[in-house]
Parts: sequence; structure tokens; C-alpha cells
Amino acid sequence: MHKIDTDIVTLSGMRKISLYIALLKPRLSFLVAFSSGFGYILAAHSDINWSVLLLLSLGGFLVSGASVTINQVLEVEYDAMMERTKNRPLPTGSITKKEAIVFAFFVAIVGLAILYMTTNPLTVVLSFISLVLYSFVYTPLKRVGPIAVFVGAIPGALPPLLGWVASTGYIGHEALIIYGIQFIWQFPHFWAIAWVGDKDYKKAGFKLLPNKGEKDLNTAINIMVYTLFLLPLGLLPAYFGITGINSAIIATVCGAAFLAQSFNLMRDNSDKAALKIMFGSFLYLPIVQIAYLLDKI
Repeated sequence: MHKIDTDIVTLSGMRKISLYIALLKPRLSFLVAFSSGFGYILAAHSDINWSVLLLLSLGGFLVSGASVTINQVLEVEYDAMMERTKNRPLPTGSITKKEAIVFAFFVAIVGLAILYMTTNPLTVVLSFISLVLYSFVYTPLKRVGPIAVFVGAIPGALPPLLGWVASTGYIGHEALIIYGIQFIWQFPHFWAIAWVGDKDYKKAGFKLLPNKGEKDLNTAINIMVYTLFLLPLGLLPAYFGITGINSAIIATVCGAAFLAQSFNLMRDNSDKAALKIMFGSFLYLPIVQIAYLLDKI
């Protein structure tokens, strides 16, 4: 009997841990950690401190996790309205708002402390600004209008810049270039997601699509224009000597394929075409960043 009780307690504890992990949105936070590491390696040349790289990535993961946890606390009533989010830990009551707030605060402190001990003050300050912008500015603006996408893109593009700053201690033109690529990439990425989930988002009063917020040609044109900007931006690392010609070719090919998907959306304004852009955006960024790294190495 005692063993059964112990097993139940163990299973209950493991389930609670898995719920807290879910609050961190591991896939999204891992992308943040990856982009931070990308910026660090790109700036470090051959002098890579692997322990700093690992701790930078961990710190970035935790700060991102704290940000998205706060986001879920602030949006719990809206998440409960949407099919894609109604089964998250907070809407289901598996974790209380108080528990989530304490968890977010703890994770944020640990993440920022790791960055403070292993990088430099500028990296910590920028990470804190990113957390504040995402959690307390971008989150409430989602119900105000599409300006939220612009605001959200600011902290969303910071990870590679943070990695560069962690390595060099300053913000140079190279850091701004890799920041700019990720900043512009977020617009077609966010709008494609908002297009596919439009019905759900409208239930919660989120206004993320540009112009009048409709799934129409105007929105498709906006997606195309921002995707088009990625073509010249993708060449800048090679132009400024950060990387070489091989990655420039890969970035151009990926950008052209991404752009072609946006033309399909302009032609038929379908959810299927928007879904392809969404998945294309998931592939574009890591492929291009890995190409830059391999070219640098």
C-alpha cells in the first residue's frame, strides 16, 4: 500500500513538472536559445568559449520561458476561448495563476543571473528589455491592433544580437544586420500564423493581421513585401565580410522560395497557401543561420 501511495505521489510530481515545462513553451524557447548561440558563434570567430556558449543559450532559454509564462498569465482568459490554447496548463486550472507568476519570476531571475555571471551587463540589460517588451507591451497590444506585430518583432529579433553582444560586448553594424534579418522575417511569419488561426484569434479579440485585419489580397501583399526585403538583407552578411558567398547563395535561394510562397497566397488567398508560408518561415531562419555558421567556420 505504501509503495502504491509513493508511486502516485511520484506520478503526480512528474505531471506537475511536465506542466511547468509546458509553460516555458520549450520549442519556442529553444529557438531563442539557438539564435542566441548563432549570434555568439558568428561573432566569436575561432575563439569560442563553449561553456559561455552553453550558459548563454541556457540563460536565453530561461528568459524566453519566463516571458511566455507571463504572457500566458496575462492572457489566461483569452487562451480559454481558443481551440489551440484552451488545453494549456493555466486555462485548464492545472497550474494556478499564482503558481505561474512565482515560477515566471524564479525562472527570469535564474536566467538573468546566468547571463550576468557569464556574459556582460549589456547582454543582461537587453535581455531584461526583451522580457518587458514581450510580456508587458506586446501582450496587451495584441487586442489593440496590428501594431502588436511590430512591437513583438523588436524583442523577437534580439536573440542573435544578444549572442553577438555576449561575445563582443558592443552593438556593431554586424549585430544590427543579423538583428534586421530576424526582425523582418517575423512579419511574414507572424502574419501567416495569424492568417491560419484567424478564426481562433478573433474569438479572443486579437487583432494581428495588417490593414483591416482581413484574410485578403492586401494582407497577402504585405506578407510578400516583407518577404521580398529578406532577399537583399540575406546578402548583407557576405557584403560586409561577416560570412562568405556560399551562405549568400543559400540565403538567396531560401528567400526566393519563401517569396514564391507569398505569390501563391496573393493568387488564391487560401488558408492552405498561408500554412505553407508558415511552415516555410519555420524552415527559412534556421537554414539560413546554419548556412552563415558553416560559411564562417
